Amino acid sequence: MTAPTPRRALLAAALAAATAATVPATTAQAVPGPAGSGGSGSTAGGATGPTVDNRFWYTYGHWRAGTHRGTAALAGARPALTLSTAAGRTPYADPHTGRTATWEYATWTSPVHRPAVPATEAIVSWNARTPAGTWIQAELRGTYSDGTTTPWYVMGRWASGEEDIRRTSVNGQTDGRSTVWTDTLALDHPATGLRLRDWRLRLTLYRRPGTRTSPQVWLAGAMVSDVPSRFTVPASTPGTARELAVPRYSQEVHAGRYPQYDNGGEAWCSPTSSQMIIEYWGRRPSTQSLAWVDGSYSDPQVCHAARSTYDWAYRGCGNWPFNPAYAATYPDLAGVVTRLTSLTDLETLIGAGIPAITSQSFRKEELTGAGYGTAGHLMTVIGFTAAGDVVANDPNSPSNQAVRRVYRRREFENVWLRSKRYDATGKVVSGTAGVCYLYAPARPSAAQLAALAAVGVLDPV
Repeated sequence: MTAPTPRRALLAAALAAATAATVPATTAQAVPGPAGSGGSGSTAGGATGPTVDNRFWYTYGHWRAGTHRGTAALAGARPALTLSTAAGRTPYADPHTGRTATWEYATWTSPVHRPAVPATEAIVSWNARTPAGTWIQAELRGTYSDGTTTPWYVMGRWASGEEDIRRTSVNGQTDGRSTVWTDTLALDHPATGLRLRDWRLRLTLYRRPGTRTSPQVWLAGAMVSDVPSRFTVPASTPGTARELAVPRYSQEVHAGRYPQYDNGGEAWCSPTSSQMIIEYWGRRPSTQSLAWVDGSYSDPQVCHAARSTYDWAYRGCGNWPFNPAYAATYPDLAGVVTRLTSLTDLETLIGAGIPAITSQSFRKEELTGAGYGTAGHLMTVIGFTAAGDVVANDPNSPSNQAVRRVYRRREFENVWLRSKRYDATGKVVSGTAGVCYLYAPARPSAAQLAALAAVGVLDPV
């Protein structure tokens, strides 16, 4: 929670330096993009255009599009991409187990997506089922604004369990103009004006040779953004008060438990927040899946969430796409990583019954009532008071009962939405600029669908 692992620390430093002169710090963020663009943003204080664009594939028609090499689209209540006929075999040497195995594979490459936002960053999301003996890899390739292309960057190698491979990000990927920092593809020097003009996604599905078992991918895509360089954000106008009944879990209760997963509960803000919302939607791990947890531990499902989101390269549970991917392993639940552009967006979601997990960093004095400072922390926004202040389930609390907090609206929106800040030493470092996780039913209600469209996560219907 309070101390980022090395890769996230490097990302923070690199993005802060890279965005130092991108746009004036007073530039306001985002107006909605054209209908169907997936652009996002609420107007606040004068806007210059959309800054966020989402594109996710999840329908039968989506999966039939693109280029198939051994994959096929499955129809049904939840359409999916599956491995039909192997396109070939390949060895994979798992760097975290030392084991090498041969796998059959097939690939699906998405159509090229040209976002409404020439982008400086991209974050991929996927929702999938990976039975024993299977796993998936997600890659992204972008076209720069000068017409040249990035490499195919690996954005994650993932399985829900640990029996076959260890889920992992891939370190050291760069072409000298863009770099993958754990879960985020970022341009190295956005101040030069270079942007990602378009992008496409490639999914590789793996299975043990000679078997018929296959992964099923229900959703995949990416959020790209042109992150405004700013220390402060425009103030939003409070909307309607509402508070959702989201379960409360403290990460601190788990301090010292299972230190092999990012030193135990002290660092488990992300999976703890994820577990709160998973249970808000009525899903819980089975008794069998919790059998490995020490029976004397309270809230064993939080330990399970930490283990299920752990990134063996990042050495932490805070890999952004790994958390929605974990949430989506529960029946008929979907999840993505995106950026929102105002507290008004959050109020729209809360109004439709959708809580959100927000990522922020701040000094102790910047968020009244928190009682701590952090280089990166996740918490669950569950509502707003009549005065417009933020009601959050903050897992950095001494007990489950103490998790519910009320944070001042102006302070919260600034520490969450800004892209630059000063740390305790006075050094300029990055903020997450509105990053959040959204989990909702795979078949949302009309009101939920309208809210997700209104904040730019899904196309309007």
